[in-house]
Amino acid sequence: MAFELGSIAREVGYRLIAHDTIDSTSAEAMRLARAGDSGRLWVVAREQTAGHGRRGRPWQTPAGNLAASLLMPVSRMSGNTATLGFAAGLALDTAIRQVAPGLAVHIALDEAGSGQDRLRLKWPNDVLVDGAKIAGVLLEAVDVADRPRAVVIGIGVNVCHAPEGVPYPATSLVACGAEATPEALFTELADAWVEAVGLWASPAGFSALRDRWLARAAGLGGPIAVRLGDDIFRGTFETIDEEGRLIVRASNGVTQTISAGDVHFGAAATVEH
Repeated sequence: MAFELGSIAREVGYRLIAHDTIDSTSAEAMRLARAGDSGRLWVVAREQTAGHGRRGRPWQTPAGNLAASLLMPVSRMSGNTATLGFAAGLALDTAIRQVAPGLAVHIALDEAGSGQDRLRLKWPNDVLVDGAKIAGVLLEAVDVADRPRAVVIGIGVNVCHAPEGVPYPATSLVACGAEATPEALFTELADAWVEAVGLWASPAGFSALRDRWLARAAGLGGPIAVRLGDDIFRGTFETIDEEGRLIVRASNGVTQTISAGDVHFGAAATVEH
């Protein structure tokens, strides 16, 4: 089965370059940008050998998983470019629900039957199933002199395989019982992205996107711990602000606005990391 754009993505002019194996889809997107590509281009692969996540951490993409990077021009678009990661997260959430509808069902958390979706978005750039990471997003600016500003949005999804030896729970779509393929997931993702970025670029801007993201957020209203360098800030996950920053309220009522950090929820937020 070949990688294909969805009909919506094709109609609005997105393009696709697909590989079986590559070092990094994001690195390739950046190379193409520096060679003059104008963007709105997806670079996808079934396997990448030198992928990376936040802070240069390795991101494993063995054959059967999905690595996808979007080269996106942003010079003529409104809004804070950094918040495009939330648009990507929403698009991923939508795409996964399409190929694995069983992950959208509620799990009961108490005898009253209240609960939440198994599939949730973790600030700032992860997708979780039952609290385990199944996908991640990484934004990287493209620095090319005398050309329109652009960003590469890298997306990795554990379709068939979950990484081992990582310091956080991880899972895959297949391990969760989904009969999904990288190709089917990408087609849904390409179309879902068009809707999400359209919302981001609309007059309402990030505000409307923020409301949708918060409705799917993991840990909202519960205990959270955020590692900031050598320090850990603990409190309650209150919300995200209009720039996508995390708002945490400490036990003394003081709020902290956090732009970046490693996040832990629930019981994990009450122990040392």
